[in-house]
Amino acid sequence: MTDALLAITVLWGFVFIYSVMATMDFGAGFWSMIYINREKTMATNIANRYLSPTWEVTNTFIVALVVAIYSMFPGAAYTLGTILLVPGSIILLLLALRSAFLVFSHIAIEYKKPLTYVSGITGILIPGLLISVLPITHGTFVNFENGQQELNLMKLLSSPNEYAFIGFAISSTLFLSSLLLSDYSKAAGEKEAYLIYRRDAIIIGPISLLMAFFIMLTLKNEARWIYDKMMLDWPLLAVSAGFFLIGGVALFLPSLIKKEIKGMPRVAVVAVTIQYLIASYVYGKAHLPYMVYPDVTIESGFTDPASFRAVFITYIAGFAILFPGFFYFWRLFMKDKRYVKNME
Repeated sequence: MTDALLAITVLWGFVFIYSVMATMDFGAGFWSMIYINREKTMATNIANRYLSPTWEVTNTFIVALVVAIYSMFPGAAYTLGTILLVPGSIILLLLALRSAFLVFSHIAIEYKKPLTYVSGITGILIPGLLISVLPITHGTFVNFENGQQELNLMKLLSSPNEYAFIGFAISSTLFLSSLLLSDYSKAAGEKEAYLIYRRDAIIIGPISLLMAFFIMLTLKNEARWIYDKMMLDWPLLAVSAGFFLIGGVALFLPSLIKKEIKGMPRVAVVAVTIQYLIASYVYGKAHLPYMVYPDVTIESGFTDPASFRAVFITYIAGFAILFPGFFYFWRLFMKDKRYVKNME
């Protein structure tokens, strides 16, 4: 494995981790908004208790992602910064707005409802804008002239592929978050909230799968180069779909612990996460060697090998320190009954 390939693998790992954690985080904000007036179900309280600690951890990975791009691929950073100036600026604005409102929603009690609505709305807008970066990198909407790069925003906004990705991001955000919140509700012993989030996952899951098919259909027309390369790995795409079915079936299986409650949400969360991992691997592999098609490759944008090794060692050391903390956080968050069941 070359240094550039190792670097892009690390970068794509950050993208996957952030995308999964962020979709669950953003979706929890949306569900908190949706069920804010249904206090008896505890659905909003469940979402808020999940949301409260996770958004801070999630932001760690977006910082790591941005730093990785600029430290490992400085040659591509200029192009990405230029063509993503408009969507990137909107994303940063919404992230800052959402973070501020999440903080103040716990302090300004009299404004909790409007603050929750702002958090929920931005929690849906941000995933759609984030994933819109991917169609831009396909090169269809970027003009390369005289060594300059320019995003054709009007062409992007008229693209079915762009809206397919946005629809997939929103449906995946709601699907993954409802799965995790159903698992969290079950661990907390909140049966009504569990049934609500399980129902949401059952409804939205097939929608996210349809949006994935819509992405492939529009890719075939707008970015044939990546579609053809993805179809070379169609067995892996089939395996990915298989894990999606496992996740769906798990929601209908009898529980091993509480047999009166249908569903094994933790199995569903694991299966669907594996499904997204396999699908993202196929997409990422097909995208190589381009970072922005057709002019920016991982080799042309790569940093000096000596600098990369220094940065790579720093990342290894950093995550060796952080990983035990993340592991402890997860155990506390999902398994400590004193925290999980303290829903006041």
